[in-house]
Amino acid sequence: MGKKIPKTYKKFIERFPDLGQAWESMRKAEAAGPFAERELRLIKLGIAFGSMREGPVHSGVRKALAAGVTREEIEQVVALSASTIGLPSAVAVFSWVLDELEKD
Repeated sequence: MGKKIPKTYKKFIERFPDLGQAWESMRKAEAAGPFAERELRLIKLGIAFGSMREGPVHSGVRKALAAGVTREEIEQVVALSASTIGLPSAVAVFSWVLDELEKD
């Protein structure tokens, strides 16, 4: 899976380059720990689910798949989230996950 950067994000970074640099520094810092890429992607998905942020869920699923996380693992994280974020929220998250999993 290639690294597809959303068009709006590109425009935002062109308009606000200092914020783009700050974002890249933050991303680099968050990866400097004991977790492997797969674990990072699963943790980040859980955080995106809990915060009910559709964009990060979409992006997180794409990045998780690129890191070798399976569909079944992503779906289990959705199931695990239900008892914490509630069933209606878990169903909403699942719809965002499916948006990515069901792409051609």
